[in-house]
Amino acid sequence: MSLLSIENVSAGYGEIDIVSEMNLTVAEREIVTIAGTNGAGKSTLVKAIMGLAPRCNGAIAFDGHDLLKLSAEDRISVGISYVPQVANVFAPLTVTENLQLVEAVADQRARIQEIFDLFPALAARRRATAGSLSGGERQQLAFARALMPKPKLILLDEPTAALSPALVLQVLQLIQTLPGLGSAALVVEQRARQCLAISDRGYILDSGRIVMAGEARALLADEQMTKHYLGRA
Repeated sequence: MSLLSIENVSAGYGEIDIVSEMNLTVAEREIVTIAGTNGAGKSTLVKAIMGLAPRCNGAIAFDGHDLLKLSAEDRISVGISYVPQVANVFAPLTVTENLQLVEAVADQRARIQEIFDLFPALAARRRATAGSLSGGERQQLAFARALMPKPKLILLDEPTAALSPALVLQVLQLIQTLPGLGSAALVVEQRARQCLAISDRGYILDSGRIVMAGEARALLADEQMTKHYLGRA
């Protein structure tokens, strides 16, 4: 059974649909990439799942819950975390304080120590403000915050944006660890080829609609279609 199931979802702003008639699934501990050109509707789809799109119609089910009946806050409580592209940490606060802000954690002190064990670079800078971190460390903190409540699904919106090639590899390696930590990942990513290479399955969007879907390896092997939608390798 799917952990996340989206059926005939349309979402947008005002009367304009940015995504239309979307059908998508994510299984437990699966990495799924959403790729496509700029303006294809990738981020809008993720925001619709999280309850942040102004308008959303259709059906979104998650782990037995009807998400369209839940607020964004309640969607977090049933097991979904969201890492936006920007403003994903609180820059004036320390690393520890950023983690302490995450609610719905039974034993917060013990969980923070578990997080520091997973992210030793953050442990070393636990008293530093998030604004003083490097780009890679800041993304680690964003991931760490998302992992605090032990979510079943993490939504990642452009996690490698504006990072150097070396930091991109670090972030992709972080994404690969998520299934082992008990979380599935739905990733919106401009570096689609690299992200598909670490994914189980993928969806390619164009003008708000899914034009390709399948196993990530098969999508990458379809040279003509990937060249059209993902650019040259």
